[in-house]
Amino acid sequence: MNIAAVGQFCATSAISNNKRICRDMITKAANLGAKMIFLPEASDFISRNREETLSLTSCLDTSDFVLSMQEKAREESIWVSVGVHETCTESINHVYNTHIVINEQGSIMETYRKLHLFNVDIENGPRLMESDSTKEGTSIVSPVATPLGVLGLQTCYDMRFPELSLLLRRRGAELLAFPSAFTIKTGMAHWETLLRARAIENQSYVIASAQIGQHNEKRASYGNAMIVDPWGTVLAKCPDTMESSLAVAPIDLGYLRKIRLEMPVLEHRRNDLYPAIQ
Repeated sequence: MNIAAVGQFCATSAISNNKRICRDMITKAANLGAKMIFLPEASDFISRNREETLSLTSCLDTSDFVLSMQEKAREESIWVSVGVHETCTESINHVYNTHIVINEQGSIMETYRKLHLFNVDIENGPRLMESDSTKEGTSIVSPVATPLGVLGLQTCYDMRFPELSLLLRRRGAELLAFPSAFTIKTGMAHWETLLRARAIENQSYVIASAQIGQHNEKRASYGNAMIVDPWGTVLAKCPDTMESSLAVAPIDLGYLRKIRLEMPVLEHRRNDLYPAIQ
């Protein structure tokens, strides 16, 4: 069995500080014996407004933050999943919310652009219109082989749309990753429930890294980064603290296969009566 590490911290608009924190977490994960670390959505920065987002974002191949993550992955010989902002070539007024996977040699193995954008106005809660500054992705990427198993890529709000997780499971995913920055109100109500549901219904490991704490005067995140097994058990969870933290757990693919064999829910689906997700 290989070890997975999930990370949690409070990003700000100071990219250099966020980079230092993430590099430290990568080193700590490697020292704990992890083969792969999962860092949150928007690990490069969380801005105060749309203008700041646009000014801080760059292309993946020139991003100082991304290049530093690649360098550290290579130094520590560890795989890295991380959420970042990416320049959108189709619109100068928007960016992509991008989830990348870096291998132990520092190469980007896969890039996923968030499909479902968080556009909500919650009564007595935050108003967040992600589409004001972010362009939605247009494709589902195939699961990628990692030292932990075959990994399906998503981001944060995607977890509310179970069809995407099921499609990734059908395409071979054994693990589902959700780098996230959940609001406090929705996190308290739904975070763990959604993650455990995606794990149970897809009989897959779910690894959800998370932002936590007060990023600026407008934005705060729920935290509670966790690793959930295919039976829905929370194996590890980061503490409720503003300090950067890691949680680790073993990934047992033998256990996953046993669950899928003994309860073959994919085969039990009545696709003669309702459409199959392919």
